[in-house]
Amino acid sequence: MKINRILAFLLANAVLSPLAYALDVDAGDFEVAPAGTNLFLVYYQHAVRDEVYADSGRLPGKPRLTSDIGILRGVHYMKLGPYTLAPQILLPFGRLDAGRDISSLGHQNGMGDVILSAPLWFNEAGAKSQFSIAPYVFAPTGQYSKNKPLNIGENRWKFVLQAGYVQQLADKVTLDLVADVQWHGKNNDYGSLGQTRKQRPLYNLQSFVRYKFAPGADVRIGLQRISGGENRVDGVRQHDRQSTNRIQFGGSYFFSPTQQITATYGRDLSVRNGFKEAHRVNLRFLQLF
Repeated sequence: MKINRILAFLLANAVLSPLAYALDVDAGDFEVAPAGTNLFLVYYQHAVRDEVYADSGRLPGKPRLTSDIGILRGVHYMKLGPYTLAPQILLPFGRLDAGRDISSLGHQNGMGDVILSAPLWFNEAGAKSQFSIAPYVFAPTGQYSKNKPLNIGENRWKFVLQAGYVQQLADKVTLDLVADVQWHGKNNDYGSLGQTRKQRPLYNLQSFVRYKFAPGADVRIGLQRISGGENRVDGVRQHDRQSTNRIQFGGSYFFSPTQQITATYGRDLSVRNGFKEAHRVNLRFLQLF
């Protein structure tokens, strides 16, 4: 039965960190800083998932999967001819915990896969319209074991090509549009049998509207859609194509000229296949130097 096969795939093999599903951004990420600027960022996300869906239908039972994921990120802005380039490195780490009906999956913690990126902007800092192309490479450096159902690392290479557009709509209102496609390498040591996992491209659309109600402070609301990404294990389709819609809202505040805090709350509105997030809380600290 297809639903049982999807459930077995989700609960026994494919429970990875949130980084495995889509490359999320914060509103304002695609606003370029002047060349010579350096950023250090710390991210924290807490998410709870307590429903599983197959073919848009909720499966029986009471699963619970929580994740606490952190990321350390360093960014340097530099000129490349008439453009601005921002080489950066991201180091994810965290913990996954399974509970209720899936408590037998246990928990896992450790380092995730290192991410390298270098967004390129085609405009100057402060422009009312800004556009950037950002490639990301995920290296299989994170903690992974084929014998464990929960893993922080994915044991495969990934490449993401992301485009971001920022448009100032009014004096205090800004629109952010971000789209990306994610390609996956093979995992040749997948599951307890050491099978080969392949995955179709995953598509991600994100949009935000920000209102700057005071100098250095804003509120924002965003919508996100994730689609595609069906898996094959040893050539067998898993019928787990993603189709997820998500909403989030929050705000950011520069509490000093060089330090910013951002907080957002979000949840999944609908899920076709996989776990549905009941809620997620994202916190980010940014230091300019």
